[in-house]
Amino acid sequence: MTLDHNATTPDVQSWFIPIDILNVIWCTISIILALIFLFVIISDKLYQKVAMILITNSCLAELLFGVDLLAVTIFTFHNDLKQIYFYNSLCLFIRYLGYMLVAIQNYSYLLQAIYRYILIVYPSRLFYQSIKFQTCLISLTWICCIIYPILLVFTGQIKYLTDDQIYEMPLELSFLTIFNACYIYIFPMQGIILIYLKMVRCVHEMSKHVISVNRLFHVQRELKMIRRIVLLLFIVVALDFPYQTFIIMSFFNAAPKYHFRIAFSFINVSLIFVLIAILEITEPLKTSLMKRIKRRPTNIIGTVS
Repeated sequence: MTLDHNATTPDVQSWFIPIDILNVIWCTISIILALIFLFVIISDKLYQKVAMILITNSCLAELLFGVDLLAVTIFTFHNDLKQIYFYNSLCLFIRYLGYMLVAIQNYSYLLQAIYRYILIVYPSRLFYQSIKFQTCLISLTWICCIIYPILLVFTGQIKYLTDDQIYEMPLELSFLTIFNACYIYIFPMQGIILIYLKMVRCVHEMSKHVISVNRLFHVQRELKMIRRIVLLLFIVVALDFPYQTFIIMSFFNAAPKYHFRIAFSFINVSLIFVLIAILEITEPLKTSLMKRIKRRPTNIIGTVS
């Protein structure tokens, strides 16, 4: 890897350190939330249902992604604080994990949408709804997402950018930049939106025919879940909008200086909102967590009396 910079000493701006500290805080909060969710899922054995296995997959992806972002943020904070340029192979590996984990995160949402689609469109095909099949899909997405960043590493696309004190693939108009954006964001997001539109169409067609009340209730419930997943997707898109905007601006050499610092600040905050959204759309997790919160004051009062 090469070190690309135009100055012999870092150009440290006054806003670097406060933003670095805030980023550390955001990442720490997201890690704590993800750990709490996973603890509740495991301790209450909520993972025994297919839908919760998919939610567990998303929470695990959020946890690992949060840890990776925290490592990146601490690295940047250290360099800004010491006003030095420093990088090594470990930093490159951390960014490799970052590309891998953000892809796993987005494809985990797609797997949830696919499962809801199967429940509505193919309710009689129990194998596709089974834990075995869904676990295979989860494993497949992890394998594909682990392999894909290897191309970026071995072609030397991920470089140390001194202005942003980060390892990242420079934004520019190239095949790999477009491929990376498509693989991580566009493919899973388009898949979720297409599934939602397909399900709306299916429900509309079902409404024209005579079906049982239970069947109609089941279909409407699954459609509601898909709508919530789409809402979760829009939260990700909205908070990652600066990063997407900078990608487009880079095609015209118009991306501002320190664009990765700005983009990663929004990404760090987005993890918190995404985890809150996951809690809101997952009724079993929300119920178990609320029971634990309400139970704690009761136990304390009983002990004191």
